[in-house]
Amino acid sequence: MIYELAKPLLFRLPPETAHRSVHSLLEVVDETPVADVMSRYYTVEDDRLAVEAFEQTFPNPVGVAAGFDKNAEIPGALAALGFGFVEVGGVTAAPQDGNSRPRMFRLREDEGLVNRMGLNNHGATVVGDRLAATDAPVPVGVNVAKSEHVAPDDAPADYQETYEQVAEGGDFFVVNVSCPNSQGFAELQNRESMKAILGELQDAGATPLLVKLSPDLPEPAAEDALELVTELDLDGVVATNTTTDRPASLRSPERTEAGGLSGKPIEHQATEMVRFVAERTEAPVVGVGGVATAEDAYRKIRAGASVVQLYTGLVYRGPGVARDINRGLLDLLERDGFDSVREAVGADLD
Repeated sequence: MIYELAKPLLFRLPPETAHRSVHSLLEVVDETPVADVMSRYYTVEDDRLAVEAFEQTFPNPVGVAAGFDKNAEIPGALAALGFGFVEVGGVTAAPQDGNSRPRMFRLREDEGLVNRMGLNNHGATVVGDRLAATDAPVPVGVNVAKSEHVAPDDAPADYQETYEQVAEGGDFFVVNVSCPNSQGFAELQNRESMKAILGELQDAGATPLLVKLSPDLPEPAAEDALELVTELDLDGVVATNTTTDRPASLRSPERTEAGGLSGKPIEHQATEMVRFVAERTEAPVVGVGGVATAEDAYRKIRAGASVVQLYTGLVYRGPGVARDINRGLLDLLERDGFDSVREAVGADLD
C-alpha cells in the first residue's frame, strides 16, 4: 500500500533517477536492524518453496535479475525483501559509463521497460571487492559480460579477466553473451565464439557456470547453443535476456525507443523460450521475462524453470513482489497437488 502511494511520485522522475533513488534507500538499510525488520515482513519461510539447482540451495525460487544491482551494492537488502537469490552485474573487466542518457524508458500502459544502458558498472575489481565483503543470506550470482572496447576474438581472455576478479565472492556465474545494448555481442552468440568463451572460463575454474541466451536467437542458433550446453556440461541456462522485438500489442508511446524490452510484454515469449530450453537440455533453467505475479512464475516453473528472476516486476509491483509471488506459489502448489516447487518444475512438458 505504501508503494502504491509512492509510485506516482517515483514515476514522475526519469526512470533511471527513480531507480537510483530506490537503490540508495536500500543501500542505507542494507545490513542494518531495519533490514532485519524488512526480512521478517517480506520473507515467506516454507520448505515447499526451497529449490536446489546448479550446486545452490535457494530458500525460494524468486530471484532478482541482473541489471538491478549492477555493482553488488545491495544484495543483502534485496534478500531482506524476500528474494531467494540475487544476480549482480553485468560486470566488465574495467569500469564502463554505458550509453548516454536518457537510456531507460517506462512503457506504463504495457507494464514494460525499454533500456539501452550499455553495461554501465564500476568494473570487476570494485565489484569483486564488494562481493568478497558481502554476507548475504541467499546465493549471489555474478553476470559476467564483455568489455565494450574488446574485439570478439579477444573476448575469451576478457571474460576470464573479469571472472578472476569476482570469483571469490560469487556463488554462481552467468556468462552474458546476449546483451542487446552494447557493441560486439551479436558476434558472440555463434557456436565457435561461445565455445571459446565458456571453455576459457571452465579452464579458469568457473563453477557453477551458466549461460544467458537471447530470446531473439533463430531456432537453429538456439539449438546449437543448447547442444554446446550439453557438450560442455554447463550448470544451467538463463532464459532469457531482453528482446529487441516490439510486439504489435504495445500501446505506450515509448515503444519506439531503441533498446531491450522487458516486463509483461515479453512474458509469453520468455516462457516459450524456457520450454524450448528445458525440452532440449538437462541443465537447470532460470526463467526470466515478464514475471510479476505468482501465476507468471508458476507458468515458467511448469514450463521447466527451476527458479525465476524479475526486474521490471519490482518496478511496477513494488517491494512486496517476492513475498506476494511466494505466497501465491504456495496456493497454486496446493491447488494442483504438488508438495513442493521441485515437483512442479517441468509439469507441462511432454
